[in-house]
Amino acid sequence: MSVEPAKQATLVDVATRAGVSYQTVSRVINDHPNVAPSTRARILRAIEELHYLPNVAARNLVTRRSQTVGIISYGTSFFGPGQMVTHIEASFRERGYGLTLSTLAELTLDGLQTAIQELRGRAVDGIVMITPMAGIDPQAVRTMCRNVPFVMIDIALGASSPSVVIDQRLGGMLAARHLLALGHRRIAELRGPHDWTGAVLRHDGLLAVLREAGLAPVATEEGDWTAASGYTATTRLLERALPFTALVAANDQMALGAMRALRDRGLEVPRDVSLVGFDDLPESAYFEPPLTTIHQDFRSLGRAAAACLVEVIDGRRTPSEQRVLVPQLVVRASTSAPR
Repeated sequence: MSVEPAKQATLVDVATRAGVSYQTVSRVINDHPNVAPSTRARILRAIEELHYLPNVAARNLVTRRSQTVGIISYGTSFFGPGQMVTHIEASFRERGYGLTLSTLAELTLDGLQTAIQELRGRAVDGIVMITPMAGIDPQAVRTMCRNVPFVMIDIALGASSPSVVIDQRLGGMLAARHLLALGHRRIAELRGPHDWTGAVLRHDGLLAVLREAGLAPVATEEGDWTAASGYTATTRLLERALPFTALVAANDQMALGAMRALRDRGLEVPRDVSLVGFDDLPESAYFEPPLTTIHQDFRSLGRAAAACLVEVIDGRRTPSEQRVLVPQLVVRASTSAPR
C-alpha cells in the first residue's frame, strides 16, 4: 500500500489560514514595509504552522533579486578586517541572504574594479566593501558600481558615500585623554601603517588631544599591526633614550610586542610605563598585565552594514549617507598614574 506524500503548503493556503489575500502574504515574504504589524505576525504564524517554504526561484523572478550580496575584503589576516567579515556575513545570513566573498591580496582601484565586475556578473543585489587603505576614492567606487547598491566600510570620516565606520579619530582621542587624566605628560606612540585610514585617524586623534594640552608625543615609531613590529618599534624608542611614562599602541597586537620589549629592558607595565592598545582583542583582558584598550564593536558594525545595504537596495537610504559608530575606552591594569 503506497503512502501519498504530504501536500506542500502553497501561498493560497497561508493566505486562507491567516485570513488575508495572497498578495498580502507575498508582501510579507518579500519583506515589504507596508504591512500592519498584527497582520504580519498572523501571516508569519500561519507560515510556521503550515511549514510553508517560499519558492525562492519564483520570488527572485518577481522581485528581480538574487537574494545574494557580495563582500569585497582586504587585510582579513588582521583582527579588525577579519572581525568585520565575520560579523557582516553573519548579519546578512540572519536576513536570509547568500554571500559571495572576494578577498583582495592588494587593495588598489584596479583590483577593486575587477572584483566589482566579477560580482556584477553574478547578479548580486549589492556589495559591501571593506576598504581600510587611504587613497580609495568613494566617487571612483560609485562609478565602478554604477547601478549596483554598495556600502563601504572603514573609510574616512565624512566621506559622501553609503558607508559605516567606527570613529577611529575619537578612539585616539580617548586614549590620550585617559593618559592625561592620570597625569602623564611624556607620552610616546606606536602608530600603525601610514597608508591605512584607521591608523592615520587614530594618530590624528592622539595629536589633537595632546596639542590641546600644549604637548606633543615624546617620539613616534611606526609598525605594521603585528606584535613583532610592536616589539621592534618599542626597542627603537628605548634605544633613542627619550624618557616617556606612557605609550599608546595603534592596536593590541603591537601593544603585546611593546610589553615584551619593555620587559626585556627591565621595565614594568604600568609601574614604569603605562600602555594603551586599540581593538580590545578577546585575549587583551588576559595579557600580563590586562591591557587598557579602545573597544571596537564589530558585531554592531556588521549589523549596521547589513541594515545600511538593505536600505540602499530597497531605496530607503540616500546613497551618500554615512553611519558612524562610537568606540569605548576599556580601562584595565596596564595604565596608572606616573611615579
